[in-house]
Formats: sequence, structure tokens, C-alpha cells
Amino acid sequence: MMHVDGNAWQCRSCGSERARDPGDEARMTTTEGQSDDDPVPVVEADDGATETMQADCPAEGCESGRARYEMIPKPGGSYEARLFTCVECGHKWRS
Repeated sequence: MMHVDGNAWQCRSCGSERARDPGDEARMTTTEGQSDDDPVPVVEADDGATETMQADCPAEGCESGRARYEMIPKPGGSYEARLFTCVECGHKWRS
């Protein structure tokens, strides 16, 4: 894998160098500054759902221990996020 060393790209394995080209670099994709922790769009849980689970509501003043839940894919498809909706106050959160 090449990395920048001054005004050249250099291979970490063999030490081979290639001059940097701004046009080539503008077309490259980088993951610098990206993360998988972007907010997940909140999808409304089905208010008619009867399936609930034990989950303490984190809303201030709510002491409910039950919530409806659904699974949605995380961006990038690496895993799913569980979205909760409190059955008492309607507060939404994810885990």
C-alpha cells in the first residue's frame, strides 16, 4: 500500500516511489474523517405492534420498563441497530 512521503507516493513494503499527481489524487476515495457512527434514520415503530420487550426507558421522569422494538440495517450493512419506542411515553432510542 502506498502512502504519501513528501512530494511522492511510497510503497511501505518495497520502498518504490512515484511522483504525486494532483489529478490522480482528486479522483481517489478516502475514509479519512468518515465513521460508521452516523445517525441512523429513525423509523416509526408500528404503534399497533403488540410485541414488546423489557427495556428501561431512558426518558427523564418515565419509569416504564417495556418498549416496542424493530431492527433496521446500519449504513454500510455491517450490522443492524435495534430501535426502541417506550410503550408509556413514546420516547425513541436505539442500541
